[in-house]
Amino acid sequence: QVQPVESGGRLVQAGGSLRLSCAASERTSGIYAMRWFRQTPGKDREFVAAITWGGGSTYYADSVKGRFTISRDNAKNTVSLQMNSLKPEDTAVYYCNIRASVDYWGQGTQVTVSS
Repeated sequence: QVQPVESGGRLVQAGGSLRLSCAASERTSGIYAMRWFRQTPGKDREFVAAITWGGGSTYYADSVKGRFTISRDNAKNTVSLQMNSLKPEDTAVYYCNIRASVDYWGQGTQVTVSS
């Protein structure tokens, strides 16, 4: 009942940009960080980026550093992932993860990067 909702995924060409958003439920309490993960069929979920709720510290996987930017809006309980210079390897279902007393996961949004 506190599941976050991702949006923004679509088909884009390599080199293009995309902005993903994640909205946390108003009922979600005690958030200390929000993260983005991605997953392709048959592969494990991969960490992409994270941001702390209090200080806004950011963390990125090496594969996306310099290309992706994570940001937050604490008042709206939202987090965004700006994805630039997209590569076919970025193709995946992107999931929003809320770190609170327990972890909450969204249903994911599909990002497909064509070559």
